[in-house]
Amino acid sequence: MTTTPEDLAGAVLTIDLVALKANWRTLDRRAGPAECGAAVKGNAYGLGIAPVARALSEAGCRSFFVARPKEGEELRHHLPGATIYVLDGLFAGQAEFYAKLDLRPALISIGEAREWAAFGRVYGRRLPCALHVDTGINRLGFSMTEFAALLEDGFTMEGLNVSLLMSHLACADDRRHPMNARQAEAFRSVRSRLPGVPASLANSSGIFLGNGFTHDLVRPGIALYGGNPTPASPNPMQAVALLEGTVLQLRDIAPGETVGYGATWAARRRSRIAILGAGYKDGVPRALSSHQQDGPAHVFIGGKRCPLVGRVSMDMMAIDVTGLPEEGVARGTRAEILGPNILIDEAASWAGTISYELLTRLGSRYARLYTGLESDGAA
Repeated sequence: MTTTPEDLAGAVLTIDLVALKANWRTLDRRAGPAECGAAVKGNAYGLGIAPVARALSEAGCRSFFVARPKEGEELRHHLPGATIYVLDGLFAGQAEFYAKLDLRPALISIGEAREWAAFGRVYGRRLPCALHVDTGINRLGFSMTEFAALLEDGFTMEGLNVSLLMSHLACADDRRHPMNARQAEAFRSVRSRLPGVPASLANSSGIFLGNGFTHDLVRPGIALYGGNPTPASPNPMQAVALLEGTVLQLRDIAPGETVGYGATWAARRRSRIAILGAGYKDGVPRALSSHQQDGPAHVFIGGKRCPLVGRVSMDMMAIDVTGLPEEGVARGTRAEILGPNILIDEAASWAGTISYELLTRLGSRYARLYTGLESDGAA
């Protein structure tokens, strides 16, 4: 008998790279003439930067965005020819690290711009970079005043090879929010100061705001991985991550008996409970714990949704499978915790969080499987 990694794990995470590539192509078409890049920061939102980036490259993606220079180093190893931007800017004293790996910092201050330009002069060439201008989110980026000051600093500007002008939307997931129009107008003003430089404003949701937001390059993130970029409408993206827990044991309990730590859930009827080998160590939020009889959190097992009951613990969770035929679930049966039947945005709402956090907090001890990668070394 052959033993596979999933045979030895209580939880199994399968990443569908065919769905990932389909999502990128959907966004690429939606972006129209603009180039479609990809945000692969945070280990590709928790799904594995190496196989994810290779799959996106196979789909046609050429420009990638990471947060930290070490992420850029790892990505460069897998994609030698890709354009890689580092969104957190130029780390102090690390210009040589960026330059040797051909990483492009998204510069966020005059100090960074001067350091990058000065290093380029020593290095012997004007090194490519992005300029990140803040248009209202008030996180990273040049303020409008600082941007104007940079443009007046001729010596620094002469030392920069600006390959991208970018900003970031604060409220793109709410298409009616007035902030979108204010930021679009502010970015048009910024862009007029550097005509001819490729521009990027739209994230996943921004792609769906229309042509006034897509410009030359779009930077989708969560939508690539199955998150809904249009929360008020049906999700146009395919599920990429399938997280399953394996049934370890089935228990028949009498009315009034409780399940799990704290005895927070009590059966109102004779009930059949399945114990799954997946818990908060595996990325299942403890906030999904429920004292209610029917949810809100559910898993998909035996062709039906069944409610999670009691507290999620480190290694396991309990599911009420009373409504299933006895032959429909047994020891070793897998239950979908996230996937095409339990969409990530829905599960995130049950836990009082967002799909970004749910994905990036997926644990490390489950069996991780990849399907649909054309090149070797997928797993």
